[in-house]
Formats: sequence, structure tokens, C-alpha cells
Amino acid sequence: MLAGHIGVGLAIGRWERRVNVAVFVAAALLLDVMLWLFILLGWESVRIPADFLTTHQPEFVFPYSHSLLAALFWSVAAGLVVRFVYPRARAGWLILVAVFSHWLLDALVHRAELPLAGGATPQVGLALWGHMPVALVIEAVIVLVGLFAFVRGSKLARGRAIGLVALNLGILALTAVGMTVAPAPPSALAMAASSLLTLAVVCGALAWLGKTEV
Repeated sequence: MLAGHIGVGLAIGRWERRVNVAVFVAAALLLDVMLWLFILLGWESVRIPADFLTTHQPEFVFPYSHSLLAALFWSVAAGLVVRFVYPRARAGWLILVAVFSHWLLDALVHRAELPLAGGATPQVGLALWGHMPVALVIEAVIVLVGLFAFVRGSKLARGRAIGLVALNLGILALTAVGMTVAPAPPSALAMAASSLLTLAVVCGALAWLGKTEV
């Protein structure tokens, strides 16, 4: 749900204009950053199942990045760090919300594979990706609402505003392609490395496009 997480980050960024919106988007994507790093380190894993071309859903074992307990830990930790960096802003609380929003959205779309605390604990997930058209419509709504919330009332230059909209609509289109017709990744490590690169590029682009005067 790359586009949806970004949409949430944009919406949250609306409430604290003194902080570049890319900080909130990065927070909304933090659990995935940890996931792909942990996969590269061998601490978590992803498997490409035989029916991937039908479902486009990898199978994850990710207790350190995507369990409910881990999500709460990363949310509080990120909020405290940002509160230290921006002591006069309300960014710390907003970052906490942004990080935890990732788990809530993932619990909506993933199959029951998000553990509550670890590998031996119950796993949750409402499996909305089993109804892909509905899932993609909901994701598109999140993106459009996030864009509207952030751009409306901002002091973005016209070119930056257009670029921000174009970037997010492009990410939404790529998300739809990735969840419907994209080929299977060549390996778990390739998937992790390419995903980390994508997240870095997206956050960098948003940091530039989202510059605004307050």
C-alpha cells in the first residue's frame, strides 16, 4: 500500500507546516523501511508464493517490523526522536500517529499474517487485497484526500504543487500495476533492495516538492 501510506503522510503533514511533509511521509513508511532492512539482514523474510501472478501477495514473516507490539515501539521511538529535533512543534505526536497508521492500513489489506507480538502470537489481517478492486479504490481515495488536505492552504509554488500531484498520481498508478499485472520479483533480496531504493527516491522527491513557506 505504498500510495496509501504516502497519502496518510500528506494528510498528517497538513497539521504541522513548519516541518517538511517528507518527514511525515517517511514516518508513514517507516515500518516498510525496517521490514526491507531486516530482510536484507536476514532477521525477517518474504516468500514469493507459486500463485503470485494471481494474487500479487508475497508472504511475510515480519515480527520485528510489523507486529502490533513492534509498531507501537517504532511509533513511540520515532515520536520521541522527532520531538527532540523539533521541540517547539507538535511534530512528535503527529509522527507517532503517522508511524502507527502504517500498521492500521496494513492490517486492513494483508491476509492474517501480522502478529500481535511475535511469531508465536495470534496473527491478524482483514485480507482486503483478496478483493483487489475495492482495495485499490480505497487506496486511491486515501491518496486524493491526502493530496487535497496538504495542498489546500499550503504556500507551495504552482510548479511544486503540480509536481506533487503528478508524483502521487504516478505512484498510485504504479501501485495498481504492481498489485495486478506486474511480474514476480526475481528474489526476496532483489525485492527488498529495490523497495528500499524506491522509498528513498520517493521521500527525496517529496522533500523537494513539499518545500513551502509557513
